[in-house]
Amino acid sequence: MIRLEALQLEKSIGDRLLFAVEQLRVAERDRIGIVGRNGAGKTILLQTLAGKAEADRGTVSVCGKVGYIPQLQEDDAGKSGGELTRRSIEEALAGKPDLLLADETTTNLDVEHIAWLERAFADFPGAIVVISHDRSFLDRICTQIWELEARRITVFKGNYSDYDAQKQLAKRQLQEKYEEYVAKKQELERAIALKKQKAVHMIKPPSRMGTSESRLWKMQKGTKQKGMHQSIKAIETRIDKLERVEKPRELPQVKMDIPDALAFRSRAVLRVERLSASAGQRTLWKEASFRLKGGEKAALIGPNGSGKTTLIRKIIRAEEGVHLMPGLRIGYFSQNLDILRPEKSILDNVKETSDHSEQLVRSVLARLLFRQEDIYKRVDVLSGGERVKVAFAKVFCSPIHMLVMDEPTNFLDIDSIEALEQLLAAYPGTVLFVSHDRRFVRRIAGKIIEIRNETVVTFDGTYDEYEERRQQTDSQSRDVAEEELLRINMRLTELIGRLSVPVSNADKAKLEEEYERLLRRRKELNNR
Repeated sequence: MIRLEALQLEKSIGDRLLFAVEQLRVAERDRIGIVGRNGAGKTILLQTLAGKAEADRGTVSVCGKVGYIPQLQEDDAGKSGGELTRRSIEEALAGKPDLLLADETTTNLDVEHIAWLERAFADFPGAIVVISHDRSFLDRICTQIWELEARRITVFKGNYSDYDAQKQLAKRQLQEKYEEYVAKKQELERAIALKKQKAVHMIKPPSRMGTSESRLWKMQKGTKQKGMHQSIKAIETRIDKLERVEKPRELPQVKMDIPDALAFRSRAVLRVERLSASAGQRTLWKEASFRLKGGEKAALIGPNGSGKTTLIRKIIRAEEGVHLMPGLRIGYFSQNLDILRPEKSILDNVKETSDHSEQLVRSVLARLLFRQEDIYKRVDVLSGGERVKVAFAKVFCSPIHMLVMDEPTNFLDIDSIEALEQLLAAYPGTVLFVSHDRRFVRRIAGKIIEIRNETVVTFDGTYDEYEERRQQTDSQSRDVAEEELLRINMRLTELIGRLSVPVSNADKAKLEEEYERLLRRRKELNNR
């Protein structure tokens, strides 16, 4: 059954066309992810499909009940974005729609709640269309990807990895086509050069000839030379008729140097020793201890509210229990963008605190997908995602030894996230970052620091290795818990039997006390 069909759909903002689509279809049980650059029009497309915005042209036909989950931020009542998002998702699912349209539902969720959302979407009986920049999420739920690019929507079968593989294949094919075009053109140009050289020497008579013989020679060779020029023109026509292939755009390589790099390399630049924190009466974590060496890249993970940002701030402020290597300079990137001067250009903002060459600053901005004249735009005309990238570039290009980042991928499109990954992977300094983006963590981190159950755990290895170790530990813990539950249940059965026969009051009190204690322990193990 077709749940939604859009025909000849067009939408503009002012004089800018966002999208023009001949046909879009959503069938029962479809799982569709919408991807595209910031500002491409993804949210307006979803609103148009949901009937929340009017199309300039075309029709949207829907069969069944539609649920819509908008982008959500923190509210005035103090509820976090994560709390609002979870409530909105639960309300939408409770309405039992046939078609669910969701806009950036993973942005404010931690890893555990994203896993919950993946299970909820997997069990959902209707169709889903979702905008998301979380590639792991799109991999787990999607059967189709809609790419909104250059005002067109292209439909790709499969999940995000399938889509990415198809895009990479298209890039390789374009590169091969370009190289084939260049090789053919150069071959024809060499043929022209050779014929022109022959044509020049063709009418030059040998020195031994007399005047009359020389004149006759030139007349004979002149006819041949004319034929040679015609041949050259024919080859030039062939060049003109070649299908022109533009060179694929290549992002510049960035070789970032950090001050006094050798002095910090492989030495402990950060030591945290027996550091504790609380929020009001609630303990966040107790006696955390870990260290980072120069050049290490570590991800700080954990549920929302576990105290990740608190730990980051204690490190930045070098509070008691935090020991920084003498001379270490830290650059801190957060979602607070007040480090930017709105009235200045992108380039001037980054150069203001950088001691790198302007060429390197331009290369960093190019890697972050600011093209050519873009770098002269004033910051106050940029989108939220663009401002995030400028703020990152400003911190990244400043004279620092260690980069600390709190949720750097929030509000970035997938292309920008991947550009950020490439910069960080090649960065020679130390990196500590907070992120719920699992693929981002996988690609950057070689060390995992997790806050869980009021404890800070450190693991030297990748996120995948950490998850594998954790699953083994959880499995062993479950086995131990199951054995304990079995013993408890057997003892409870025994106690029930002993309490059913007459015993002294003192013995009865002891048996009842043990019975209540075992019930509490059984409940605790079951809750785990």
